Amino acid sequence: MADAMNGTMTGAEMVIKALIDQGVDTVFGYPGGAVLPIYDEMFKQNKIRHVLVRHEQGATHAAEGYARSTGKPGVVLVTSGPGATNAVTGMQDALMDSIPMVVLTGQVPTFMIGGDAFQEADTVGITRPCTKHNWLVKDTDKLAKTIHEAFYVATNGRPGPVLVDIPKDVQFADGTYVSPRNAKPKTYEPKVKGDPTAIQEAVALIQQAKRPIFYTGGGVINSGPQASQLLRELVAATGFPITSTLMGLGSYPASGEAWLGMLGMHGSYEANLAMHGCDLMICIGARFDDRITGRLDAFSPDSKKIHIDIDPSSINKNVKVDVPIVGDVGHVLEDMLRIFRSGGAQSDKAGLAEWWKTIQTWRAVDCFSYENSDTVIKPQYATQRLAAAMVAHGDYYVTTEVGQHQMWAAQYIPFEAPNRWMTSGGLGTMGYGLPAAVGVQMAHPKSLVVDVSGEASFMMNMQEIATAVQYRLPIKIFILNNERLGMVRQWQELLHGERYSSSYSEALPDFVKLAEAFGGHGIQCDNPGDLDEAIAEMIAYDGPVIFDCLVEKHENCFPMIPSGKAHNEMLLAASLDPGQIGQAIEAGGAVMV
Repeated sequence: MADAMNGTMTGAEMVIKALIDQGVDTVFGYPGGAVLPIYDEMFKQNKIRHVLVRHEQGATHAAEGYARSTGKPGVVLVTSGPGATNAVTGMQDALMDSIPMVVLTGQVPTFMIGGDAFQEADTVGITRPCTKHNWLVKDTDKLAKTIHEAFYVATNGRPGPVLVDIPKDVQFADGTYVSPRNAKPKTYEPKVKGDPTAIQEAVALIQQAKRPIFYTGGGVINSGPQASQLLRELVAATGFPITSTLMGLGSYPASGEAWLGMLGMHGSYEANLAMHGCDLMICIGARFDDRITGRLDAFSPDSKKIHIDIDPSSINKNVKVDVPIVGDVGHVLEDMLRIFRSGGAQSDKAGLAEWWKTIQTWRAVDCFSYENSDTVIKPQYATQRLAAAMVAHGDYYVTTEVGQHQMWAAQYIPFEAPNRWMTSGGLGTMGYGLPAAVGVQMAHPKSLVVDVSGEASFMMNMQEIATAVQYRLPIKIFILNNERLGMVRQWQELLHGERYSSSYSEALPDFVKLAEAFGGHGIQCDNPGDLDEAIAEMIAYDGPVIFDCLVEKHENCFPMIPSGKAHNEMLLAASLDPGQIGQAIEAGGAVMV
């Protein structure tokens, strides 16, 4: 037991005390031989909740959902060998999407390392590419300091996952505990304040721009609620239009007048064309990934570019910019807004009015409209009705899997605030949404949490329904079931000569019976006229629900920028108004229908 007088305790006790001192209230994990001493100490306390997942990948995605919805780091505890390797996908997912996560793994005793012991793996070597940093702790006296450093690295600068590998003998041995205030790393000090000269230069470009656009990403949300508020103030002060990446949804309200919708491969017509035609792009907390830029040599060809990012390695990596500003989004926006207002808050009003006139012509195309049906549920309609029910409910969080349903959710579900939208962006991990919903619901037990899913993605980690049942988490899994790998099938139809290679499912379970087998509630709906009532039943049920929504099997998700094309080369649905498209083309919106 810990000696309160001199601060000595076992390594396992140190782990629990360090987590408590870091303010951790929830750990997602799965026990095994190499972490049993830590689990024994977990049993002896009641300050930290442990959530027993059904697979270690589920633990990492649950921690991501918890982190994204709270702004606090998610914590994972798994055993050595397969426990650690099963967590790799979630760590890479968190690295790509800048999600703070601390993963604690057990390891075989130090004297066995390198001897191919039972459940041994080179965890540090395997996870070096998919973490911000990782540690193998061989000295119990260094364990507490290392864990505190891990939390600092995970949450400061560009957030991301870290890993601490703890051999079993280190968990048993005694050592001296150090507090968090004595454990700040000396070699990692991210820059948070932007260069004042660069900010002044950026403001000068903002004042001169005739066709500007704010391009925002997950970095706004990672910076905290103040950054989102400052962004809203800057948009109001300038009158500029604003778009966002998939990860940035909610940083600016979907109901805002300046909102153009999501940007990128399945983004809105008006957002993509504004990005292509702008003369000034202000990129805030985004990284110019390929799903946003399309063909790089045709990306915003006539614009000056400002890039605000806390990660200096993201600046000029994919797109060369004119004004780079390294710093935390919140700090930089605060300075930018102050300087802009001190100069009389001047922008080119005449040029801006003409720019908005053009954007309104593009908006009139109504790019997310579709041909509805009275007999078959269209996936767009299902998503819209779900959105309407959630908005009426008021307090909702949304997770998604990956595929067409993910894009429809981004297109049709409005987000008015940050931290309400959890999805796998950079890695595109199928199976993310259900365990992420578990993490979100643990953090927000009284809120409505919905996983918008596809039947194929759901089956990647469907075992986590058991976790939801065990912890009485009333998550709702809303499956847009088209019996296809929808996005794969869409690409095969449009880009691969309609050769549908392994993109459909011939053996699906009865999802209603599956829900009941797990101890949850199952609902199936295939009639558009019954949809609202069925969704209401789903929301009202006080427990986990699998909603099997049988939708049109061959519906495509539009707009779509084909791989290798520019923003002004979008595929649009054939059902759109040709007259509106013609006017949009005249306004500079070239398009392939």
